Parts: sequence; structure tokens; C-alpha cells
Amino acid sequence: MKAIIVDDEQSALDYLEQQLKKISEMYVIGKLTNPIHAHKTILKEDVDVIFLDIGLPEMNGIRLAEKVLKDKPNLLIVFVTAYDKYAVKAFELNAIDYLVKPIPADRLKKTVERIESHNNLQSSTMEKTSPLYVNVLGQFSVESVKGKREFVAWRTKKAAELFLYLLHHRGKMVRKSFLIELLWPDLALERANSLLYTTIYYVRKTLRMYYRHLRLQNVSDGYVLETENIILDFEEWKEQIKTLPPLNETTVNNYTQVLFLYRGAYLQGYDFWWAESERYYWEQIWLTKALEVAAFYQKNQNISEAKLWYNYICKIMPETESAHFALMKIYALENNPAYVHQQYESLKSYLKTEVGVLPNNDIVGWYNSWKSGKKVFSH
Repeated sequence: MKAIIVDDEQSALDYLEQQLKKISEMYVIGKLTNPIHAHKTILKEDVDVIFLDIGLPEMNGIRLAEKVLKDKPNLLIVFVTAYDKYAVKAFELNAIDYLVKPIPADRLKKTVERIESHNNLQSSTMEKTSPLYVNVLGQFSVESVKGKREFVAWRTKKAAELFLYLLHHRGKMVRKSFLIELLWPDLALERANSLLYTTIYYVRKTLRMYYRHLRLQNVSDGYVLETENIILDFEEWKEQIKTLPPLNETTVNNYTQVLFLYRGAYLQGYDFWWAESERYYWEQIWLTKALEVAAFYQKNQNISEAKLWYNYICKIMPETESAHFALMKIYALENNPAYVHQQYESLKSYLKTEVGVLPNNDIVGWYNSWKSGKKVFSH
């Protein structure tokens, strides 16, 4: 591990170097007092970690860290200061630690262990060539190894929403002012700013083990979520469903394969207003294709497959009245009155509970006619 120490006091530089030599194998390749020179040196040298005093002349340590992280986002920062009032801002910059002078040896040892642990985690959990599978259809999860889903435990609901909003706009700068308005619209600005910095810290801490693939960066007055070598299930699925050929006996298996990849709505389980239009649009695309497949099987007298698909639609989108109605008519043709009644009551109960309405008039009229013994199967 190569380190550079920046402090405006030579004695502080020498002391920290001596302590690091005692407790670690870290190699100090530079000790600098001038932040302008330090900036140039850090960009030029192959360095892993910077121990950075906040109270520097001309350019304080926070500003210096912001500048170097723009060019070296993987650089580890340890802030060192005589005051703890900068802690929130320091962690906003993804500092790996924050030390208050005078630094006890045991506290510095913990910092070194944290740095070493971070590096070991990065080298052991992910190879650069291994993609990270990010799932946003259904419940959010990631897969370092395909097929082994990992459900992310967010520290707070706001941390989850902040990350998912940045993922929704990945690669684009989102202003801090917009995030505050999105997450804490009713709070005083000072309080909201504090919560934003804390939430950013929580997100970065959660993303550390996926750092090769997901990086939250500061840019100007906002943040950018940078992604590298990720496979997003939503994007993969959209590309496949958009390129489906016309439906026929040869292509129906293609349709079923793509439709079964839809594991749930976009960001299902989150009531984010900003995701609603995207979620609804692609739900309707899936529904249209699924109904086409069910009707195709029914038209070709493959009733078992037709029932499978209509039931699957009712499971995924239980408000779809046409799927329930199709099943009712199939069960009637099969002379299975118990199933007709069960399907009708299932639809009626769902609509009443979730929407507060009854099934549409065509379904109610058909059901009442069927109960009275009239031949209404083809209606």
C-alpha cells in the first residue's frame, strides 16, 4: 500500500509517518505541506491512500479531496483534523475514515485495518471480468454470481430511494437540490442537507463491496452513479421484447421465454412516483404480449396452454379482467361450474378490495346469464 500524507505542519507529517511504519507495511511515498503541490503529486503518483489534514492553507482538505477524486475516484481518503465538525462533509466524499488529532496509536491501527480490509474485499469478491447482474424487475437484488440473488439491506428507506433514483438516471448528474426536494421537501434546508450527506454515506457504505461496478461520485453540485460491467435485467428484457418477431407457431416459444423473464413490475414494492410511468408502460407491453400468447393457444385449440397463460396473467396482474373472463368462458365450455364461480368471485373480491369497483358490465351480464342456464359460452 502506497500512501501520501498532507499536513501544513512538518511535525505532524513526521509523527504520522513514524506511527504508520510501526503498525503497518504501508509505504509513505510523499509528505507534503502545500495543497497545490500535493494536488499535482497525487495525480502524478501511483498512490492508494491519502492521509489528508482538513485545515490546510490556500485550499482546505475537503476541497483538495474533491479535486483529486474527480480524476482518481478509486483513491482512499483518510481525513485528519483537530476538529470533528467536518465529519459529515468528509463522509459525503466517501472517506474511508476520519481521525481527530491527537491520534491514539490504537485508533490509527483500526484505520489501517479498515484500509486493508477494504482492499482485500475488492480483490477477493469480484474479478474485473465478472459482470454484476442488477435486478430491478420485481424485488431489487444483485447477483455477483448468476443465479445467486443477493437482496440488499439498506440502512434506511431514504437510502434505498436515493440509490434507486440515481440508478434510474445512471450516468447522469442529479443535483443535490433536486434530491433534497425529492426526499425531504418539508424540512428546513440545513436539516435536509445534513440528512442528504448522511444518506449519501449510507449508500456508499452499502455499495463498497460492489465498487468495481457501482460508484457514487461527486460532480459539481450533485452526484452521478457510474456503472461498469453491469447487466441490468430490465434493459436486457426490454431489448428482447422489442425485437420479438410476429407471433406464429414457429415463434411462440420465443415469446414464452421472454415473457417468463418478467419477474415482476419495474421496482415492484416501491411506491416511487418517479418510477410509475416507466412501470406502467412496460407492464402494459408485457400484458399485451401475454394476452396475445394466451389467445394464440386458445385459437389453436391448445386449451391447457391457454389456461396456463390466462392464470399466469391473473397471478402477475390480477386486475386484468379480460384474463379472468377468458378463463370463466373456458371453464364453462369444459362444464366446470365450480371453477367458473371461483374465477368470478376471485375477480370480484380483488376489484372490490383493491379498487372499490365491481367487474365490468359485460362480465357481470355474462355471469348472470350463465348462472340462469343460458348458452353464453361464445359471448
